[in-house]
Amino acid sequence: MKIAISATDSNLDAMVDPRFGRSAYFVIAEVEGGEIKSSESIKNPGVSAMGGAGIQAAQIIANKEVEVVITGNIGPNAFNVLISTKIKIVTGIAGVTVKNAVQKYLRGELKETSTPTGFGPGRGMGPGMGRGRKWQ
Repeated sequence: MKIAISATDSNLDAMVDPRFGRSAYFVIAEVEGGEIKSSESIKNPGVSAMGGAGIQAAQIIANKEVEVVITGNIGPNAFNVLISTKIKIVTGIAGVTVKNAVQKYLRGELKETSTPTGFGPGRGMGPGMGRGRKWQ
């Protein structure tokens, strides 16, 4: 089984990145018999994209024949791409390494999510699209 994890760096000891579409890297762990046998890292080309970072990241992951994605949050566009390719999505992961996140998943401590957890365009918490800080 292949598990993709959004990561702050390119190895199993990196922290899980709370962002999916704009994570710095994706670490793909190949799991057999309940253990990580090998891993591959991919630098996320969408990290600095003006738009569509989540969709681009989801397509990269889908092309790697991944079965599960572990991340902190995922927006609706990326979520829909992954779900349409039958990839399971686990969110809400923070403060652990990539390796620990995979181990938690394999022990059944992490559950699949059924809805996006990130904000789409114009729905963030910042002062944009008329929401947020009021100008005087």
